Amino acid sequence: MNRRTISKEKFIENVELHPMRQQEDTDIAIVGGGICGLATALALHRSEELRCLKRSVLIETLVQELPASISYFGCQVVTIKSDPLTAFPILHFRDGNSIKAKFVIGCDGANSVVSKFLGLKPAQYLSSCSILGFTNYPHGHGLESESIRMRRGSISVGRIPVDDKVVYWFVGRKWTPQDSDISKDPEMIRESALESTGNFPEEVVEMIRKCDIGSLILTRLKYHAPWDILFGRFTTGTVTVAGDAMHLWAPFLGQGASAAIEDAIVLARCLAQHLTRNKVQAPLQTYVKQRRMRLVKLSTQTYLTGMLLEPSSVIVHYLCLMLLMVFFHDMLGHTRYNCGPL
Repeated sequence: MNRRTISKEKFIENVELHPMRQQEDTDIAIVGGGICGLATALALHRSEELRCLKRSVLIETLVQELPASISYFGCQVVTIKSDPLTAFPILHFRDGNSIKAKFVIGCDGANSVVSKFLGLKPAQYLSSCSILGFTNYPHGHGLESESIRMRRGSISVGRIPVDDKVVYWFVGRKWTPQDSDISKDPEMIRESALESTGNFPEEVVEMIRKCDIGSLILTRLKYHAPWDILFGRFTTGTVTVAGDAMHLWAPFLGQGASAAIEDAIVLARCLAQHLTRNKVQAPLQTYVKQRRMRLVKLSTQTYLTGMLLEPSSVIVHYLCLMLLMVFFHDMLGHTRYNCGPL
C-alpha cells in the first residue's frame, strides 16, 4: 500500500518490512491508523511538534513523515488473544491472517477492539450532537485569529480561522432519531445546520450556507466518564491503548488530537527508556501512570462543561458551574500542559 495514500484502515507498525504470513512475529503492533496511531508510529522513531485544526491535513502530514521501514496491513483486527506459551498477544485479522507481537498499542478509536480486550467500559452517549464543517473564503474572511462561541437557547455555534481563507465551525444541538439518516447526506446536514442557526447573526448563516459540502460531518457526542478513566485498567501484560481508545470525550475543549499526540510522545519515551533495560511490562505501566491524572483532569473539565449544555435541573447546572470555577478557574490552563520531550 502506498504510504502517501493510506486510509484510516488498521495498520501494523513493524521494525522490518516483509511479506505477510499466516502468523507473523513483530516487536510492536499499533492497531489503528488515525492521528494517535500515526503519531505513535512516528514518535517511536523521532519527535515532531505538530499543531493543526484540520484532521485530514494532520493525518496526511504524519503519514508523509513516517519512515519506509513501517509496514501497513489494510485489514481490520477482529480479535486479540494471548499466546499460551509466551503470553504475548496475537492479533487476528478479518482476512484470516494473524500476527504475534511483543507489544500491542490500541489506537483504534471509540469502538476499539483492544479496549474490549482490556475490559474497559465502552463510551457513553450524550444527548447532544455536533455538525462540523469548513468554509473557504477565496478573497479572505477578514476574521481575527480567535475562537468565538455563541449560544441561543439549546443551540451553540463556534468558529475559529484555520488560516486567512478557511474557517472551521461547529453547530451543537440536541440529537434526534432523524439524525441517523441526516448524517449520511451532506446536503441534509447543511440544511439541518441552517435550520438550527436561523436566529443567529447573518454572517453565521452565510458561513454555513457557503461551506465546503464535502467537509460536513454530523456526529452524536460520546465520552468516557472521568471515573472510568481514573479507575480504568489501561494495560494488561504487553497490551495498552492510546488516543480515543483510551480516552474519548466531547470536543468542548478541542483537546482530542492534542491528547492523542501527548499519548504518543509519552508512550514512545517510556518504551525507549525501559526496553534498553530489557524490562517488558514496565514501560506500559509507567506510561499509564504518567498519563492517568492528566487525562482525568481533561475528562473532568470536559464532562462538567458538557453537563452545562445538557438538559438538567438548575441545581445540577449551578453545581457544575461552581466546580468549574473552583477547580478550573484558568479555563485555558489545559492548553499549556507540557508532556515533556521525547
